[in-house]
Amino acid sequence: MKIKTPLGIALASLLTLSGCSNNEQSVSESIDSDKVTTLRFSHFMTANDNINTEGFEPWARKIEEDSKGRLKVEIYPSATLSKPGATYEAAAKGTVDIGMQVQGYTAGRFPLTQVVELPGISNTAEQQTCILYELYNNGAINSEYEDTHLLSLMGSGQGALHTADKPIRTPADMKGLRIRQPSVVASHVIDTIGAAPVGMPASDTYTSLQRGVIDGLAFTWQPIQAFRLDELLNHHTNIPFYNSTFVVTMNKDKYNSLPDDLKKVIDDNSGLELSKRIARVFDESNEAAMAAARAKGDTMIDIPDPLNDPNWKGPLLEGTQRYLDELAALGLDGDAVYDQAKAASVACKV
Repeated sequence: MKIKTPLGIALASLLTLSGCSNNEQSVSESIDSDKVTTLRFSHFMTANDNINTEGFEPWARKIEEDSKGRLKVEIYPSATLSKPGATYEAAAKGTVDIGMQVQGYTAGRFPLTQVVELPGISNTAEQQTCILYELYNNGAINSEYEDTHLLSLMGSGQGALHTADKPIRTPADMKGLRIRQPSVVASHVIDTIGAAPVGMPASDTYTSLQRGVIDGLAFTWQPIQAFRLDELLNHHTNIPFYNSTFVVTMNKDKYNSLPDDLKKVIDDNSGLELSKRIARVFDESNEAAMAAARAKGDTMIDIPDPLNDPNWKGPLLEGTQRYLDELAALGLDGDAVYDQAKAASVACKV
């Protein structure tokens, strides 16, 4: 079943983020507490991360407003209710009502979705989000989300390589470095190049860099400032060798327990348009974080088309094939999804 495009107004027109308006207060006060359904929303981002403040908080307020106070979304950031790599399963089981997770945090759980992370598929969060919905709506990846009520799929923009001490211009510069990896796709590429991929939650990267446990990390730009990594990183290689994806989903039983009019409130405020709005926040934040690093005087190395770069093409294609071979070994037609993703990449280019 295709996801409905929501009819909600733009995020920019939502209520301000500093407290409730008088209208919101009057709406809440007019509803008996026993008639309010509270939905607990868990994610790993910090409370001050702009994806939370400019994306999820306005969304929660809009749900409450459109339901006339009968729905309330309580947001629990910083993985306080569920671990970063177990949030989707927590939503599926009902430990939380709504959860946001990076698919790559749970290796093997979303293998076909992660084809979208492969090198050369997308350059922006908005393009990647469009690709995800093309694949979902044509049935290529939707089986991976059947145990929940899907609310949003979104991209976060291209990944980059960030290091504290050593600039990376060619794969040879990565030999022997310990690089934090966000997913199995990025791990394959990092390993193929000759570096050591290290798995860890984003929240552990600051202390790991500080203590020398890792030399650098594969990360999109947006969370660099949110996790204060800009204090420790000095060299950046902008190379689209992986692209992280996100899923926001709801417990199916919780959704089905709602009356039809409240289900409509959820659906009208979810789906592609919500995903695109948050993707634009990612893209704008990525650009702002890069500008801040340039202003700081950090080394900036741009490799915009690595699949046609003589130094990078070989290892990136080798890492890609390695992932597709693993899917084939699992009996999955990764090649077909990869072809569809490449076709969608062209159609979704912005």
